[in-house]
Amino acid sequence: MALKRRLIGIERPLREVLPALVTLGFFCLGGCGGPDSPTAEAPTRATPAEPAPAAVPPSPPSDDLVITNGRVYTFSWSEPSADGEPASDAPRDGNGWHPDAESVVIRDGKIIFVGSNDDAQPFVDDDMEVLDVAGATVLPGLVDSHTHVSGLGELAAQVNLIGVETEEEAVAKVVERARSTPPGEWILGRGWDEGAWANRYPTLDLLSEKVPSNPVVLTSLHGFAVWGNTLAFERAGITHETVSPDGGEILRDADGNPSGILLNRAGPLLTSAVPEPTQAQRQAFMLAGLQQMARDGYVAVHEAGVDPFHMAALEVLLRDQRLPIRVYAMLSARHESLCRRWLQRGPLPGVGTHDKLAVRSVKAYYDAALGSRGARLLEDYSDRPGHRGTSGDEYGFDQGLVAEMMKGGFQVGIHAIGDAGNRETLDFIAKIQGEDPNTKSQRHRIEHAQVIHPDDVERFEQLGVIASMEPPHAVEDMKWAEERIGPQRVRGAYAWRTLRRAGVALTFNSDLTGSDHSIFYGLHAAITRRDKQKEPAGGWFPEQGLAPEEAIRAYTVWSSYAAHWDQHTGILEAGRWGDVTVMDIDPLVLGETDPGAILDGNIVATVVGGQVIYRAD
Repeated sequence: MALKRRLIGIERPLREVLPALVTLGFFCLGGCGGPDSPTAEAPTRATPAEPAPAAVPPSPPSDDLVITNGRVYTFSWSEPSADGEPASDAPRDGNGWHPDAESVVIRDGKIIFVGSNDDAQPFVDDDMEVLDVAGATVLPGLVDSHTHVSGLGELAAQVNLIGVETEEEAVAKVVERARSTPPGEWILGRGWDEGAWANRYPTLDLLSEKVPSNPVVLTSLHGFAVWGNTLAFERAGITHETVSPDGGEILRDADGNPSGILLNRAGPLLTSAVPEPTQAQRQAFMLAGLQQMARDGYVAVHEAGVDPFHMAALEVLLRDQRLPIRVYAMLSARHESLCRRWLQRGPLPGVGTHDKLAVRSVKAYYDAALGSRGARLLEDYSDRPGHRGTSGDEYGFDQGLVAEMMKGGFQVGIHAIGDAGNRETLDFIAKIQGEDPNTKSQRHRIEHAQVIHPDDVERFEQLGVIASMEPPHAVEDMKWAEERIGPQRVRGAYAWRTLRRAGVALTFNSDLTGSDHSIFYGLHAAITRRDKQKEPAGGWFPEQGLAPEEAIRAYTVWSSYAAHWDQHTGILEAGRWGDVTVMDIDPLVLGETDPGAILDGNIVATVVGGQVIYRAD
């Protein structure tokens, strides 16, 4: 058997693939919180002409591949119970989990055999590439079902404030960037936590004192708050007279002057002043983000809220055969012209073996975030009496357009965080299903589904709505979530087990760059309800944690279902796409014996359509 060693497409770290054309300061419009984030909308900026769609030719056939000597888990056995008990045909006995195969053989991008090394031999020929994984764990390809990948690409060129705990530390990072930035040029950053900082939001004073000569715009971790300095506010024309927009808030000092923070729908007042990136830059950001995801084990992403310019970038990358992984693009409902163009064109399922772009979903916002107190609640915020957040029309939810997209055959994924936001979103979906029963089969989604009233849990299952959720959000928000909504309502928040017991379909994701997209972090949080420091010791509301098998299914089998790809991927069996993730730990075994050790895992290889697009040395 000839051994062909070829690493396709991804060989350098993310920071090295951004081209020299990316000039500091001319990015972050699409990626800060994602292309469809509240801070990405730019109502006051002159919008460039919408790019024409690129032609979409088919990708060439991929090479043949045999993966051998692996601990292969096919996930072809029956689903676990609603309480997480493995099915009777699962590869598990009195000693715990054990793999159900050793080899996977792929020809022309599709799996043709899964089984033992010996039984694989008749399916292998001398022209196949051989990937000997030497005992590593082989799983169905991982899917992150809610991402803002272009933001991941942009983050490599911005001031990274993820994990920063104080205003002083954040300003020091900006000062460091200012030393290498010419006066007058924009400095952009992102990552400060609007939830953790909500009771101590910074002002523009220190930032303006330390960085007076560059306009500075710093977007928060989840994109629902923006912080700027005096020069940035002046460039944006935000003054004492500027009125807060519907669904947004300009924080002010005692004299009524803007204090430096814009919340929710007010963010674009500041971000709209930042110069637009070029299409070449958008392509570079998108490609860099997708390449990073491949290195981190993902064979596909669901890109949540794609605007016309990022869609054009994706289509060019597809045309030029540069998409390293599959992209399930969710159109931004805030861009009516884009949605109407796709209404005319119709959904693009992306179900061919070598297809790497699907367009059959629409992303819309119903309310804002819990951390910034923008999520819509049924009762007042526990830490802000008289306030219940913002939602619906005042938050830019276009009911008419979203309904048209649903009736036109598109899935919708609607961002809803608060219990009122979730209830009203379910009411909306039920109304459209009543008008057109065919829409129920489209597997509509509620993105985040963070706080749900007990009366509404079963409605998800009754309406066929998928709960698209982020395990990292639970362990990151636990420090302040109970302050926002109190001890009773918090029990209906991040309630994965409650949803499972009600028969609700789940899919897990990271909402990157809002949270670390590491699969090992995601699995650990889902199983233990603990953060990266393995706190709290017993887990935060541990009764809502999932079994290891369920957590893995939520990133594989169930995420494939959420994209209507469940007949093509998510399981390793003959006839399905050759999409595979290889890692150096066994999360099924560790999930039961030593879940904290999952955090130490590493990706060994990522395979998409039979192509080894990443392999660790």
